[in-house]
Amino acid sequence: MIALQRARSADEYVDWVKQARFEVQDLRNCLLYDMEDIDERGMFPAFIDPLEQGVNQVYEAMCNGEYSFGREDLPFLEIAESHADQIPFMLLLRQINETHRKGLDVVDVEEEN
Repeated sequence: MIALQRARSADEYVDWVKQARFEVQDLRNCLLYDMEDIDERGMFPAFIDPLEQGVNQVYEAMCNGEYSFGREDLPFLEIAESHADQIPFMLLLRQINETHRKGLDVVDVEEEN
């Protein structure tokens, strides 16, 4: 398995989470558009709500200064992985989770010289 890229700065990490929020909403909108002639309640994928809630919780914790990195997977990852084939931005979610678990990929200035 290829090593996942981790965010190199707090700003990049926040941008990734913002992008994930956009992607989840975009996926929801695409599914709604595709199903406009179908009863949405019967056909809407069950993973969308918990995925959206999970990504939003991470973002809100960041905004409130309550976010902290951890060693465990983010709560939304399990449901996302079980539906990975339906989530076009799964790599982004995995990178967010990898950064959450292992911290920022900060380059040591002495290593660059």
